[in-house]
Formats: sequence, structure tokens, C-alpha cells
Amino acid sequence: MSTPASLADPEISRTEPTVAQLFTGFLLLGLIGFGGVLPLARTMVVEQRRWMSGKEFTELLGLCQFLPGGNINNMSVAIGLKFRGPAGALAALLGLIAAPTAIVIGLGILYDHYQDDPHIRHLFAGLAAAAAGLLVAMAVKIALPLRRKPVAIAIALLCFLAIAILRLPLLATMLVLAPISVLASWTLDKGENTP
Repeated sequence: MSTPASLADPEISRTEPTVAQLFTGFLLLGLIGFGGVLPLARTMVVEQRRWMSGKEFTELLGLCQFLPGGNINNMSVAIGLKFRGPAGALAALLGLIAAPTAIVIGLGILYDHYQDDPHIRHLFAGLAAAAAGLLVAMAVKIALPLRRKPVAIAIALLCFLAIAILRLPLLATMLVLAPISVLASWTLDKGENTP
């Protein structure tokens, strides 16, 4: 079975973004990313602008999820830093947060005035369902590059079991599974590169 073109890693002509392209790319993400920017970030970075491969994006996301702070904020800084150093990191982060910050302040003022309206309550319930759907779609896209790596799948399943089913603390789970994952990946990669 073949992978749809939209899900495959585009390998043709990778481009390195300028500082301005980092700012405008992440500004657009910040403007259109309601309820979850990560799926849109992957689409922009991997499929549309071809700044990184799907594998590179997934590996960078893994690092960013382990660091404190929001995943997309960490991703914007990491991607900006990778291509244009501190100036790129700052441009990407400012692009990501500038418009949403202004919008949230404006909407917060409106919500404060109309929060008792039942229509507004129903609107937020619908938005929560859409956000959950975005997260599921992102999980599928992130998992695709790992489908041929049984160790990565096993660690992902252990992480899901520990956090979602057993309700173990996230930090404790990551402190145990992250080193195991890194060691397993390093060992397997070393074995593949040995003649």
C-alpha cells in the first residue's frame, strides 16, 4: 500500500527560510491556527515550504515536547534557530505570538461582556470538539514516520499507557522513557551504520 503524496516526506529541493520568511510563516500559523497549530506547522514546514523532512520535524518535535513550555512555541524557536540562529528564533516566535496575542486580548474583552449568553457557551463546546480532532490528526501524521520502527512504536505505546491509562505523572514518565528512547534510537542507528 502506498503512502498518499500529502503524507509522504517531500524530498525534492529543500529550501532554507530567510528571517522574514520565518516571521511571516509563523505569523500565518498564528493567525489560522485555532485550537491547535502543530498539524498546520507540520504541513507548512514539511509539505508546503519544504524546510524540513517529516523525519526531521518528528525528531525536533520529540525534543520540543520534552522541554518546558508550549510545543509550538518551542518548535518555532528551534526551527528559527536551526536556519537563522538567534535572529531566526526570535522572528519565528514573535511571528507566532503577535497576532494571536492581539486577537485573544480583543476576544477576552468581548467574552467578558457576553459570557452568560448560551450561544457563546455552545460555541466553545463545539470548538473543543474540533480541537480534539486536530490533535488526533496530528498524532497520525507524527506516527507515520515511525511505522517501520517497532522500538519507537513500543515506547510511544508505553508512554500512552503510563499517562493516559495509568495516570502516571508526565514528568516522571518522560524522565524514565526519554533516556530509554534515546539509548534505543542511538543503539539502533549505530547498528545500521556499521558496515
